[in-house]
Amino acid sequence: MQQVASKEKGLTFEKRLEELETALNAAMAERDAVNAQNAQLLAQLEAIMEKVAQLEAESVEQANRVTELANVRTELGQERTSLATLQTDMARRRTAMAEERTELSHERTRLADNRTELAKGRTDLARQRTQLATTRTDLALERTDLAKTRTNYSIRRTELAEERNTLATTRTLRARARTRLSLQRTELARERTYLALVRTGLALFTAGVALFRYFGISEWSIFDSALIAISLALVAVGATGYYRAHRHVNELHRLLAVDEGFSDLQASPEQG
Repeated sequence: MQQVASKEKGLTFEKRLEELETALNAAMAERDAVNAQNAQLLAQLEAIMEKVAQLEAESVEQANRVTELANVRTELGQERTSLATLQTDMARRRTAMAEERTELSHERTRLADNRTELAKGRTDLARQRTQLATTRTDLALERTDLAKTRTNYSIRRTELAEERNTLATTRTLRARARTRLSLQRTELARERTYLALVRTGLALFTAGVALFRYFGISEWSIFDSALIAISLALVAVGATGYYRAHRHVNELHRLLAVDEGFSDLQASPEQG
């Protein structure tokens, strides 16, 4: 029953360890999903920034075009001054220049509208960038919380590993103590066997002496002498074996006296 309880306790610890490892793997998978979302958001942000750069480049081109148009208008004014003597031609050309100026004004108006629209788009992009920055900050905070949770799981797993190592060390020490106790029990059984040989030899020796005294010197004297010799041999073998086994028992007793596993078995409430 005690071994079954120990096995069930070990299975409970292993089951708890597996549950903790499953929870840790789930947390790590969730962290990987969050990192993937972060990477996708960063890619979107980079695409938006590239679009902003393109819009700014177009705005610069529009501004250059406006500058060129202003230069054209300046050149036309200079030409009008140089052709002031030619009133007829000047009136005709002035009419044409007025029409062209009107067109340029319309085009400038369109460019102004385009610039206004570009400014609005840039403002919207700035707002989106601000929202993305806020989202990135929230994701960073969530990632920090996940890192703290993972750290707590790691600390708990380390504690469980240390506890498992302690239990494994205790189990090893107890197993070694049980092995020595088994060896001691074997040696004690061997002592009993050799004592049985000594007892058998003494019984045979007593029987041989009794037969010798009963029959005296006769044809049975050879049998009596052989019986006495066999009994003496059994006594010698039994005494020698008993001395050897007793010495082994003393050595095992001395080892058990300093064995940590045997002390733990004696102090354990399960062994009480």
